[in-house]
Amino acid sequence: MRVTLSIMALLATMLSQASGQDFTVMFYNVENLFDTVDDTAKNDEEFLPGGSRRWTASRYHRKLNAVARAVAVAGEWELPSLVGLCEVENGEVLRDLAYGTLLSAGNYGIAHRESPDPRGIDLALLYRRDCFSVAHTDAWLPADADSMPVLTRNILYVKLTAGADTLHIVICHLPSRRGGVLAAGDLRERMVSLAGAGIDSIMSASGGRAAVIVMGDFNTSPREPFLEGFAREAGLVNLSAEMAGQGRGSYRYHGTWEMIDQLLVSVPMTDSTGVFYALPGSFRVVDAPFLLTADETYPGKKPYPTYGGYRYSGGYSDHLPVTVRVSVR
Repeated sequence: MRVTLSIMALLATMLSQASGQDFTVMFYNVENLFDTVDDTAKNDEEFLPGGSRRWTASRYHRKLNAVARAVAVAGEWELPSLVGLCEVENGEVLRDLAYGTLLSAGNYGIAHRESPDPRGIDLALLYRRDCFSVAHTDAWLPADADSMPVLTRNILYVKLTAGADTLHIVICHLPSRRGGVLAAGDLRERMVSLAGAGIDSIMSASGGRAAVIVMGDFNTSPREPFLEGFAREAGLVNLSAEMAGQGRGSYRYHGTWEMIDQLLVSVPMTDSTGVFYALPGSFRVVDAPFLLTADETYPGKKPYPTYGGYRYSGGYSDHLPVTVRVSVR
């Protein structure tokens, strides 16, 4: 409650500062943000009041407010202008988050497309409507040999405009390695190739000068060869790589920090010629104390999750948010 009141007391300052020329871009894997309504087209049974996780309305609203607090703190002195999210169930959950929590002060719009993932977890972008407008939204998916879409999370593409200027957002949530590296490896590489093809089209249409931000949970290190190749071939700079090389991370697995949540930008966003400029050294992992908890198995702390296995712990997410500051020139 004290954390919530403190954040709400800062909202007026946050909003007054948001009209400046720098803004925050954030990505956050929110760990299974499900509502409590049964969707017969999805495997959401465990996140129902009678399901294995005993997911009640009270827990749902606590989760919404927790995610909102994390977003607000990630923006420091302003609410982030762009918030990429993964592991959200549907548009209704996004509306509850954007309009039914302290984030309502941010005047956020929502860009979202339903994915064919069997569990129903989607990607989304919240954008400050006082800063950006959406020109186009699309979902990218590879096709099987029989031309049917692959049943996994899509890649969300959002074309934003700010006055006469354009910013392209690509959000990914690659298949997990936990089911086996070989099993997921082919699909992960296909998804990255698909993202690369889309970015190549964007860059070609702009004469190589487009401002592109790629964000997501890549379920692998920035130094994974296929991900390094993707960045190189797509003309991207992985802002997460340096901190990952220092042993920092957004996710903790068996006591080791891993930088699987990442932000990449097109080369024109790193030089002095583009309208949108990623400020050097501004990438950070948001590790506010209340987003962390003691690791019961290994020394140190880990992200404070909503569940530890099937045991409800009431935290925020098993991932930490990542952010970068962008300047408009």
